[in-house]
Amino acid sequence: MKKHWDIFIAFFRIAMLGYGGGPGSIPLIHKEVVDKYKWMSDEDFGDILALANTLPGPIATKLAGYIGYRVSGFWGMLNAILVTILPTIVLMIVLLTSLSSIKDLHWVNGMTAAVIPVVGVMLAVLTWQFFHKAVQGMGWLQTSMMSVVIFVLLYVAGVHPGILIGLLLVAALVKKDKSEQKTKQNVRVKKGS
Repeated sequence: MKKHWDIFIAFFRIAMLGYGGGPGSIPLIHKEVVDKYKWMSDEDFGDILALANTLPGPIATKLAGYIGYRVSGFWGMLNAILVTILPTIVLMIVLLTSLSSIKDLHWVNGMTAAVIPVVGVMLAVLTWQFFHKAVQGMGWLQTSMMSVVIFVLLYVAGVHPGILIGLLLVAALVKKDKSEQKTKQNVRVKKGS
């Protein structure tokens, strides 16, 4: 029961503080799942985030569903998805009924403008953490080159991120398979010696 309560609290905080939709929620999900509750490692979260980005639908609910399932099975998944969706729906109904009367107030516009840089910084910090992990795994040169190529493919050539992530996953699987074959050959050679 404690796990379900922890899932509820973690994803309720994310739903209440995740300004800017799914992308703005990603750093909050990372903070709760990796740093606070330690349900998974940074590497696992990065893998899940990459896979979730290739699938259709809202990123926050996909992450909530998978993480809830991983932590506590079907009921954990249901708990995480519902607590991610329901508070937002209720707030939308309540706020939209009153927003039309206050949307032009100076302090409302100021609040919205002040939150945008905070979300940007949170995403930048998460990006730096992933970049740093990539440097540890591949080195500065390869990580920098890949970053430039990916940037060009995404923003200059207009390749869809899902296609790019899918291609990179296939390339990683092919590389892993070749590495495993090479390791098997080395073991055979050593046994033959």
